[in-house]
Amino acid sequence: MSTEIQKLPLWKPGRNLMEQSNLKKYMDWLFVKKGLYFRSYKDLWEWSVTDLEDFWESLWNYFHIKSHDLYLEVIQKPKTGIIGTKWFTRSKLNYTEHIFRNKTKDRPAIIFQSEQSGLTEISWETLEIQVSAVAAWLRQRDVKPGDRVAAVLPNIPQAVVAFLATNAVGAVWSSCSPDFGKSAVTDRFLQIEPKVLFVTDGYVYNGKTHDSTTFIQDLSSALPSLKDVVLIDNINSEFKPDKFTSWEDILHLPNHGLDFEFVPFDHPIWILYSSGTTAKPKAITHSVGGCLIEHMKALVLHQNVKPGDRYFWYSTTGWMMWNYALGSMLCGATLVIYDGAPVFPSSQVLWSLAEKAKITHFGSGAAFFIASMKAGVSITTERLNHLETIGSTGSPLPAEVFEWIYRHVKKDVWLISLSGGTDICSAFVGGCPILPVYAGEIQCRMLGAKVEAFDENGKPVLDELGEMVITQPMPSMPVYFWGDTDNERYNSSYFEMYPDIWRHGDWIKITPRQSVIISGRSDATLNRDGIRIGTAEIYSAVERIQDVKDSLAVYLEKENGSGTISLFVVLAKDKLLTEELKNQIKDSLRTQYSPRHVPDTIEQVNDIPYTISGKKMEAPVKKILMGQDPAKIINPDTMRNPESLRAFV
Repeated sequence: MSTEIQKLPLWKPGRNLMEQSNLKKYMDWLFVKKGLYFRSYKDLWEWSVTDLEDFWESLWNYFHIKSHDLYLEVIQKPKTGIIGTKWFTRSKLNYTEHIFRNKTKDRPAIIFQSEQSGLTEISWETLEIQVSAVAAWLRQRDVKPGDRVAAVLPNIPQAVVAFLATNAVGAVWSSCSPDFGKSAVTDRFLQIEPKVLFVTDGYVYNGKTHDSTTFIQDLSSALPSLKDVVLIDNINSEFKPDKFTSWEDILHLPNHGLDFEFVPFDHPIWILYSSGTTAKPKAITHSVGGCLIEHMKALVLHQNVKPGDRYFWYSTTGWMMWNYALGSMLCGATLVIYDGAPVFPSSQVLWSLAEKAKITHFGSGAAFFIASMKAGVSITTERLNHLETIGSTGSPLPAEVFEWIYRHVKKDVWLISLSGGTDICSAFVGGCPILPVYAGEIQCRMLGAKVEAFDENGKPVLDELGEMVITQPMPSMPVYFWGDTDNERYNSSYFEMYPDIWRHGDWIKITPRQSVIISGRSDATLNRDGIRIGTAEIYSAVERIQDVKDSLAVYLEKENGSGTISLFVVLAKDKLLTEELKNQIKDSLRTQYSPRHVPDTIEQVNDIPYTISGKKMEAPVKKILMGQDPAKIINPDTMRNPESLRAFV
């Protein structure tokens, strides 16, 4: 019998959630409107990935998606493959219009807090006035549908306003976080040739004020396509150059209400970027309609977001979760945003925000929850009365962190681990309100996402580790990569291993109960005697040890076909890697997993290399250790801690 089957769930949905969840209401609607009855989530999922046309059309109708032209076909497939699939042909719509369908005087549109300021509420009326003003100014400056509007902004309300205004006029949004280096930003924005750039004079992070004035002057000079730069005063500097337009001046311009530009379903909504650590960042372009219908599906059905809820995901404007969290406003939720470090002035700051802002849905990267556990955070349940879900993504959430959340944060919270990424600006696998939660497992493959685990022969397997693939198109897959005219980079990114099948690059197991376990990136897979091992298993065991703060494992091939597993560890302050600690690490891996998981070498380093978005840089470190030139494979501006590479060079 599978070990997964023997596990006891950490959480089960109560009767009220089983009967009143958005997903159950959708299933009831399918029965009443279409005569479709599904006994289980598995049956519903199988229908959603088999009868694509009926499924996606049902969402269009269920969510009352508003088009200003009747669509002709739900799906128009190319002769071969996934690239070039068309959805809801001839429809015309607008993402921002769907957000403002939810405007009300009963609750705020946005709640904001930063290291500099306390809790602030922004009403729907104020939001609409500001978006109207910025949209009117963009039109004055001759920004037309399809033009690009870029931003280097912290996670502040003005970023949300600038996006909504950009989308309202049919332009294409693209943003970076201000902690990106100049070359990282120019590598991205030079590709897309923005007409307008939104910037701030600086930002505050971890208690320190960072002046950006020199950076934004250099950046604006490096982008020849720019016609206008808009400056937002964020740190009260005296910097006000004549060539920049003041944000405050724009807000005071007369305007006559918010008008929307209606664009085709596959019109670009935003351009997101791959990490760019080893090559020029890929400019991944998503569609207005694809993100609209996908975000409503993911947030309403898989996270149970309802009107009046308060939705928070800790992010920067350079991570796709910022874009995804905006989608909560499509569902009638209040968006809660925070600008600053997640552990300043203490590891309690975001948990305190959850309490004060009465957050319903609280999300962050897995690294935040791991850090909270290691910092000994423990919360009295009554502090988080409003909290219904906790979301985690970015990297696999270890089983012990699942257990810690139920023991030390809230025993009756629904923990949603999800995984997808920049590639679809959503998730392929995630939460389900009518299924239980098991430690270390993602509840389900999401509706419309035909996820399989492929073995080395390209065949789907159950209860075995395999390559994560998606075998059917989804509306939120990229329409193209910007500037990739023949789809060469698009094809090489996903379709080289299996022709016409999307290979995502994760190493997964689909359990007999249809939950999903992700074991790390498949390009960082460790190979021992032909058995593939996911790095997430290594990290889960090693980082439970008291003195180990962080770790990184790589597999180094030899010319004779064999190879070695090397483990690098960051230890607690003043701790040294003794033989005793090495043996403890080896014993832990042997006991919790298998002798194959035990590394050949263990070395102590000061820091583990991370991308700005918080992902361990396993593949680049492997290339360095195999003798490649770091200058040719890594752009330090895309790293959170470039000095960490010294130990590996």
